[in-house]
Amino acid sequence: MTPSQTRWITLLLAITSAMAVATVYFAQPLLESMAAELGVAQQQIGWVVGATQAGYAFGLLLIVPLGDLIDRKRLILGQLLFSAVALVGVGMAPNWSVLLLALASTGLMAVMVQVMVAHAASMAAPGQQGRAVGTVTSGVVLGILLARLVSGGLADVAGWRSVYLVAAGLLMLMALVLWRTLPSGQRMAHGPGYRALIAAQFSLYRHDRLLRQRGLFGVLIFAAFSVLWSAMVMPLSAAPLALSHTEIGLFGLAGVAGTLAAARAGRLADQGLGERSTGLALALLVLSWLPTAFVEHSLIAFVLGVLMLDFAVQAVHVTNQSILLAGRGVMASRLIGAYMCCYSLGSGLGAVLAGWVYAHWGWAAVCGLGMAISAFALGYWLWLQRARAAEAALQCSGQNL
Repeated sequence: MTPSQTRWITLLLAITSAMAVATVYFAQPLLESMAAELGVAQQQIGWVVGATQAGYAFGLLLIVPLGDLIDRKRLILGQLLFSAVALVGVGMAPNWSVLLLALASTGLMAVMVQVMVAHAASMAAPGQQGRAVGTVTSGVVLGILLARLVSGGLADVAGWRSVYLVAAGLLMLMALVLWRTLPSGQRMAHGPGYRALIAAQFSLYRHDRLLRQRGLFGVLIFAAFSVLWSAMVMPLSAAPLALSHTEIGLFGLAGVAGTLAAARAGRLADQGLGERSTGLALALLVLSWLPTAFVEHSLIAFVLGVLMLDFAVQAVHVTNQSILLAGRGVMASRLIGAYMCCYSLGSGLGAVLAGWVYAHWGWAAVCGLGMAISAFALGYWLWLQRARAAEAALQCSGQNL
């Protein structure tokens, strides 16, 4: 495969990833409308995101490892089709329980994004994996941004249910496009069976120290990310702001900084600067909560905070994946699946906690929660740097002796 063909396929995977990940984030501007129509209390609203992320976590554990076992093209096409069915279920859900079940199924199928990230990384030439991961992740960020904007606009015109029904049709169309254009994915010629692959997935957490470290960063940064994006609809839709779905969705455009961060962070990781960029991004994440706290007084300050947070989170996210996959393309799907379980855990916990905290103490407490999580992530990074420096000094003294 020529470099130009590889770049084209990577771009196609990025576009598909944007569409797939959008299904996970459609709900964020719509939470108030969903709760109002189905008669759900405000403190329970975070379970919309929590159910989706729970499905996502199961998909990461049970479906993503299949990318190391079977044809990735067939796996992606199957997930697209089942995702369309789940989205129809969301759009037609008659009650809260059915809605949560359909959203969990949507999250279960949305893990095709990680299969595509692994596929792009395995096709890339040595030294170019970070760039490939950054390109696909840029598509993911754009999908998140468009999800909020499109879902808000459609909901104002035709109600929140129309968002999911339209998305189901688009995924069916994308399945047809990929069936005709995407080359067959790589699979293991001689490897373990499915049960052994799943067992190996769990053993990664015990044996891979790098995965544990980067996984904890994933939990923390996406908990902070979800605290903001799951709770922001409440102060924005309430008096005195009282913004519409479309206006709330427009705030997602501030996250375009995340696209820039994703592309740049991959290149920095390829240059061996992943640790430095992680530390700077985490410091920015802590500071982002200061302007965010002023949402009821200055929307400009709030947008600045969103910009800072999205930039920081995506920079750390891409760096995490690039460092984990460097030189380990054979087990890319398992590593991505294990890492993204941490992402899903953080997102679900952040959403549930944010809804509960807002219902009891308001927006200032939500920002305090987000800042505390971000500060813990920065403190963990500083601790790792000191531990590595001490280990290096010990090895150096041993060699001198």
